[in-house]
Amino acid sequence: MTALTIGIIGMISLFVCILSGVNVMVALGVVGALGLAGIAGMTPATSVLSTVFFDTAHAFHFSAIPLFLLMGFFAMRAGLGEDMFEATSKWLGNLKGGLAISSTLGAAAFGAASGSSVGTATVFTKLAVPEMLDRGYDKSLASASVAIAGTLAVMIPPSALVIVYGILTDSSIGGLLIAGLIPGFIFALLLCIATYITVLRKPELAPSTYTKVSWGEKFYALRLAGPMVLLIGCIIAGLYVGIFTPTEAAAVGAIMTLIMALFRQRSLKKLQLNTILLDTIRTSAMIFGVIICALIFSKFLALSGVTGAMGDYLISLDVNRWVVVLIIVGIYLLLGMMMDAPALLAITLPITHPVMMNLGFDPIWFGVFVVLLVEIGAVTPPVGINCFVVQAASNGRIQLEDVFKGLVPYVLAGFLMLVLLCIFPQMALFLPETMK
Repeated sequence: MTALTIGIIGMISLFVCILSGVNVMVALGVVGALGLAGIAGMTPATSVLSTVFFDTAHAFHFSAIPLFLLMGFFAMRAGLGEDMFEATSKWLGNLKGGLAISSTLGAAAFGAASGSSVGTATVFTKLAVPEMLDRGYDKSLASASVAIAGTLAVMIPPSALVIVYGILTDSSIGGLLIAGLIPGFIFALLLCIATYITVLRKPELAPSTYTKVSWGEKFYALRLAGPMVLLIGCIIAGLYVGIFTPTEAAAVGAIMTLIMALFRQRSLKKLQLNTILLDTIRTSAMIFGVIICALIFSKFLALSGVTGAMGDYLISLDVNRWVVVLIIVGIYLLLGMMMDAPALLAITLPITHPVMMNLGFDPIWFGVFVVLLVEIGAVTPPVGINCFVVQAASNGRIQLEDVFKGLVPYVLAGFLMLVLLCIFPQMALFLPETMK
């Protein structure tokens, strides 16, 4: 049996395992390890496995992931989400669909502090959805606007998913983090426009419940947003001018959010530090496990020749390179309906990244593009993890079909953002190219 045949069998086995409900990390690790043993023999395979575990686990840039996760958990305990929603709703709540727009912008800011799509969706489901429903908003609009807003957390720096991409592709993590800033804010604006147009077409989805807010209340609300703005500004500015490495930026962010959380909770007991640390460890271990097993699987694919064969086939197609991009978009959207973002990146990047590089695309641009793609997958059925999170966090007030029903205009906004990235790649490349 040839190495290429073993590689093809391995890929088929991986997808069979995933569709059968086997944990993605286990499927990647077991199939990759057995594939390496089948091609190279047990002794060389064991040597490769030990090297991958050691080289990955002791890598310095890996430490940014748990620190950014820790920052996100502290941000939740500091009440930064509540403050941002309060500030944005005071200024925008009386627009058409104003509470949904406030949720989007508040989630964009909070996501920049938490870096977690699921965490942002959870927080804003508890904050914004009840208020929208109490004001007569349609369930589909209220829930879908929060589900899609959660995806902004991985577009706007910092983002653990962007770091995963950087590790898997050996790209500049600092450049990748900064690259998502402009596209993230433009995507947030597109989502707000999608909400406004939807409500303009169907006013019954968001009844106007005008509540007069004084200028004094509005400016006081800006004070609430101050700590969040300070936090985001310090991290982004530090990364941009080269004061911080990504790991140092994560450490500074974690310290700042810890201080904010202690100020808010008044004591370590109320802060629930043990719970936060355990949650950080669990989430970090899951991400580390997926990355390590993905690297094992990618080495198996490279050794078998599958990666090279598939890349050569796509490159040899006598078509414009944008047709290949469309094929890759279709692959990500299809697989994104079946698995979560870290697993999807882990499985696909060993194949798609070399192809895109050979076609002349910038690795940082592709990082922003593919992260947006997998986050669109995070709200599309049947998996749509953000949708499940919104339904679960709504305490029974929202059904899953309500969330999926309202997502159409927001997914269209996501596709428009992909098109804009293709037409204007400098949206993602301008800031990294001017970094010090």
